[in-house]
Amino acid sequence: MTDRLSGYRILILETREEAQFSRLLSEQGADVLQCPMFAIHDAPDPAPVEAWIRRFIEKPCDDLVLMTGEGLRRLMKVARRTGCDADFVAALGKARKFARGPKPGRALREIGLEPQVTTEKPTSEGIAEMLSSVDLRGHRLGLQLYPDKDHTTLIGAITAQGAEVEPVLPYVYDAKAADANIVIAIEEMAAGKVDTMALTSSGQVRRLFEVAKAHGSEPRLREGLAKTPIASVGPVVADELKLHGLHADISPANDAYFMKPLISAMAVALAKAPPRMAAR
Repeated sequence: MTDRLSGYRILILETREEAQFSRLLSEQGADVLQCPMFAIHDAPDPAPVEAWIRRFIEKPCDDLVLMTGEGLRRLMKVARRTGCDADFVAALGKARKFARGPKPGRALREIGLEPQVTTEKPTSEGIAEMLSSVDLRGHRLGLQLYPDKDHTTLIGAITAQGAEVEPVLPYVYDAKAADANIVIAIEEMAAGKVDTMALTSSGQVRRLFEVAKAHGSEPRLREGLAKTPIASVGPVVADELKLHGLHADISPANDAYFMKPLISAMAVALAKAPPRMAAR
């Protein structure tokens, strides 16, 4: 059925791939309330990224860990700008590639490559667990990082296995411009105008509370969250919610931590009551 979310108003906090999430929800008939949380920009200093790409071309790493699809796309953007994209893709093809979940795999396929291994758990801990079973002694390992995350533990776990880690951070977040969007979303929840809030990353939770505190809206946020069921894509988001004294009301079945199973779980949960706006 393509209308199983018809009439339900679902708040999504837009980060990396929420355009796809919004489309999938709309296809199910949902009224999607989109709240941009920040913009993504290239690293402000391109020199370290360009140097990392040059080193990778001159001497490809034995292994490459891709944490996000966005990261690989940003690296390819730099490679194209500097005219070395064909050489970079060729060098990437020589490395054993580990993907943190399905999104980096999709980005690799865009340039004609495939990951050799994809984590079952799309988390930094999942990457560390997967690499713990691999012999990395004497290897050079390229590690694509993402912003707003302390990667010290992961890097330490890799170096403890005898590998030399070459990290690169190809993009940054710009959050300031989106504060007004988030305050409006908080007020919509507090007014009881949202059927559920769907979360797909732990950074969304942190950002929500950071903005609420900065604007004196944390009481309204907690008031709104008390009225609004929270849908969480997986355990990383659920753990972040716990840090704020919250819990996920809706989660995908069978540990399927992806958008479509999350949408299915929301459809099942929301069908137990009529849409809030229809009841007004």
